[in-house]
Amino acid sequence: MSETASPAIKNRYDFVFLFDVRNGNPNGDPDAGNMPRMDPETSRGLVTDVAIKRKIRNYVAMARGDTPGYDIYMRDGAVLNLQHRKAYAHFKIEPDTKSKKAPKDKAQELTRWMCDNFFDVRTFGAVMSTEVNAGQVRGPIQLTFAESIDPIVPMEITITRSSVTNEKDAEKNDRTMGRKHIVPYGLYRAHGFVSGRLANDATKGTGFSEADLALVWEALATMFDHDRAAARGEMTARGLIVFKHESDLGNAPAHKLLERVTVTRAEGEGPPRGFADYVVAVNSADLPAGITIETKI
Repeated sequence: MSETASPAIKNRYDFVFLFDVRNGNPNGDPDAGNMPRMDPETSRGLVTDVAIKRKIRNYVAMARGDTPGYDIYMRDGAVLNLQHRKAYAHFKIEPDTKSKKAPKDKAQELTRWMCDNFFDVRTFGAVMSTEVNAGQVRGPIQLTFAESIDPIVPMEITITRSSVTNEKDAEKNDRTMGRKHIVPYGLYRAHGFVSGRLANDATKGTGFSEADLALVWEALATMFDHDRAAARGEMTARGLIVFKHESDLGNAPAHKLLERVTVTRAEGEGPPRGFADYVVAVNSADLPAGITIETKI
């Protein structure tokens, strides 16, 4: 029996995720020459939710490998129709690519099979209504863009290469110069939301389980340790503060809970250059009924 057989979650969660980057590019913008993303009005750095989800997917693929129920739907370079065909093959039916409709008597089962077998489908949801129609799923976990606590000042570093591509370049002694974009230091904050109802609903729930949730916490805590690259510098998870609701619909407004986590500058002068330049505080006084706080990092 796979881990996905564990019960679907029955609680709502809201969380704050803190991570930092030193001398790296946490999320380049291809429309701006791969410069670090930033808000042009505030100069605060940005990391998209898509980038964070990509790292979670990569971690799960590495940590679970071929474990049944933990395949990754949105793989790099994946052909999504081929992923959908796996569900059709399981039920030994052929998709109707002309009408682009799933068989009425199998539509729900096809979508359920995708949830059961692909971790990221039952976690983040997916629009699978392509030519090979496997339905649509609203995922129980959603993430916001991460935003830096302070404005960032991206730097463009000039680099040269010591080797050449071919003999002709060698004859010209071509040592073409390149450029590398970095953020000297930035502490980023993202918010996340976990819906127990979208996981355990009798007809539309994805079946996202307690084991799946534990794996997401594990991924957020350690995924940067397995995502090293020359362009990304040093990235580190610094905080994961989780507000757990007693019910699946929730016991308090999310924004009221997330506001209890504050990040301020520590005493000192000059621009921030490390996590020690910040103070993270969590106000746990007079919590609403049905709310508990769990610190994962």
